Amino acid sequence: MVEIFKALAEESRLRILSLLMHNDMCVCELEDCLQLKQSNLSRHLAVLKSSGLIDSYKIAQWVYYKINMDFVRENQYLSLYLEEKLKQLPGFQEDYKRIQICKLKNMCSSEKPQINIIENSHRE
Repeated sequence: MVEIFKALAEESRLRILSLLMHNDMCVCELEDCLQLKQSNLSRHLAVLKSSGLIDSYKIAQWVYYKINMDFVRENQYLSLYLEEKLKQLPGFQEDYKRIQICKLKNMCSSEKPQINIIENSHRE
């Protein structure tokens, strides 16, 4: 339990956690959205993961992070409290807007984003 509270005692980690409560995100998305350097972000992610708050998985060469559902099940009241209170962090709205933009960029995919092109079917 001490490790959880140590992990929560830093604002950047709270910002990371607030985003991961809404979406799984790869490292490059988190880096872009939170405007953190990769080395700094990696350190924060390691602390969150070692505390059991988050988990990771790999797709191709990208590592994605997500909320650890075991943590949520084992700490329901704390999880609900965090979900509510993290929305009140200064900058949460800006971070959340940036996450929407990051997701549209399709940063962590080997596939190109799908762009729908409407062709004019009325040729003269």
